Amino acid sequence: MKQRAPLTLAAVTAALAALTGVAALTAPAPAGGTSDGKAAASARMPVERSLLVCPGPSSSDIAETTYTSFTPGAAAGEGKGTARLLGATKDAKPVLEPKEPGKPVGATANGADAPALTGSADGVLAPGWTAQLTTKVSVGRARGVLGVGCTAPGTDFWFPAVSTAKGREDYLHLTNPDDAAAIVDITLFGPDGMAKADAGTGENIRVDAKSTKTVLLSSLLPATQLADATAHVTTRAGRVGASVQVAEENVGADWLPASTDPAGSLVLPGIPADATSVRLVAFVPGEEDADLKLRLAGPGGSISPAGSEQLHVKAGMTAVTDLKDLTRGEPGSLVLTPTDAKKAAPLVAAVRVVRGGGAKQELGFIPATRPVGARATVADNRPEENTTLLSLTAPGAEAKVKVTASPGTGGGEPASQEVTVKAGTTQTLTLAPAGGKGSYALTVETLSGGPVHAARTLSLPNDGITMFTVQGFSDDHSTVSVPKAAQDLSVLTR
Repeated sequence: MKQRAPLTLAAVTAALAALTGVAALTAPAPAGGTSDGKAAASARMPVERSLLVCPGPSSSDIAETTYTSFTPGAAAGEGKGTARLLGATKDAKPVLEPKEPGKPVGATANGADAPALTGSADGVLAPGWTAQLTTKVSVGRARGVLGVGCTAPGTDFWFPAVSTAKGREDYLHLTNPDDAAAIVDITLFGPDGMAKADAGTGENIRVDAKSTKTVLLSSLLPATQLADATAHVTTRAGRVGASVQVAEENVGADWLPASTDPAGSLVLPGIPADATSVRLVAFVPGEEDADLKLRLAGPGGSISPAGSEQLHVKAGMTAVTDLKDLTRGEPGSLVLTPTDAKKAAPLVAAVRVVRGGGAKQELGFIPATRPVGARATVADNRPEENTTLLSLTAPGAEAKVKVTASPGTGGGEPASQEVTVKAGTTQTLTLAPAGGKGSYALTVETLSGGPVHAARTLSLPNDGITMFTVQGFSDDHSTVSVPKAAQDLSVLTR
């Protein structure tokens, strides 16, 4: 096992920045309280700057891509801000420039030249800033609807459900938003553990400043085919945005986002009601095996899938279980919990979902997600009937949430609805702005109870194929805890 260098102060700062944005950091209080004997206090403050990275949409010449950017609405008079998403090259021109919170902006690009994007937002546009790219390819090997949310750059990513098998093309997209080169390592784990790549092919991959690079995962293992594997992406220097684009012959294509960080219990929300195939892929990064209970949280409660009630995952090895047509006509979310709460080995997981059959199949991926938390947003939803479905799951306690549909990029009035999600269930709804035109954003806020996990399914049928993509919601970390102290020492930037 390689020994990693200890984290420097700069590295810690960068890692924190990737999660929280910009906030004023203040001097720590002396032990036992402040100098005047009063206990130190802290407050939640909006982040002052956010950074997003979007991968290059497609290599197809007939690809049609929509970019959407949105910041949840703020009260009048809260200040000004700027936001720009640029092509991931030096001297690139802006693709999207939101002007005010609460109003999404969109842009389109056609063909294989549509760029990867990097950008930042500050001031009133920074808290909760989100962006989405959605690509439709009508024919060919990459046929399908491919959707992915833009993410903050990071240093560590897990991708269960990748493949190097014949008939699959899994491209890892790495985008570097910074002014210095990033150095990346890729490690693949199959059912027998770590797969040995050709000498040096998965190590020290350079991603130049303000640029993007794609890596075909099967090129790392030319002599080995792994039908189901887990990819671990880390950086030795710098930080990147990372997503995997999958094309499967005769099935379809979509993005596979990174799983949430390893945890003992996981939720994979938003499995469509008409799924004809659901395959779960899980991986335990640590040294202890995981024994899991599998439950499907549906509209009426949670059930254990017949014949797949439990799953044993050996440490360091990718485990797979075929859940077939798990949902059987009702939408639901897969909940993984340890069979023994005292032995909760952290793991990562994702499901490969297929809708349709024969020549009319379409492919999608749902990784484990973080809870919605205080607030979360997914942009680029469509107002057309039956295109957008929101799934809300409360794996533990009952929860109450508020769902808001923004105006569309072409106008309309926002709409909102409060929803109670009973414990152990998944509730679904459709919500669109009144008179909305163009793409709109959906924002979910937790009012009480929880936690709540959420996902949005966007369906854009084409030639009898139910083309779709699923995007999960995760807490937007639009505020940070700031200690109250007399002296401001520095600012934290992501």
